[in-house]
Amino acid sequence: MDCLFCKIVNGDIPATVLYEDDDVIAFEDIMPQAPTHFLVIPKRHISTLNDLTDDDAPMVGKLQITAAKIAKQKGISDAGYRVAMNCNEMGGQTVYHIHMHVLGGRAMTWPPG
Repeated sequence: MDCLFCKIVNGDIPATVLYEDDDVIAFEDIMPQAPTHFLVIPKRHISTLNDLTDDDAPMVGKLQITAAKIAKQKGISDAGYRVAMNCNEMGGQTVYHIHMHVLGGRAMTWPPG
């Protein structure tokens, strides 16, 4: 599979891993857009948010909980942080393996751009 994130999950591409269990992995973004910027992804390949099913609800919840735990460990939870998931080209998705961006350490603006 040519998926960049699947290669990270399989250990074929190095990443600065912040958390990993049987279902999810979190790692630092290689092009950070904020002082703190990491990604949380499912280990199982799911191309877009449109491909999720009801059976994926526990895993999606685990992505959120993992993001919150890491935000707390990184010291950004009290000041605040942004969580974003992009879907398809017009939504800004560039890697077609669902992933959650977590950004913090600076004030976020709205709309994001």
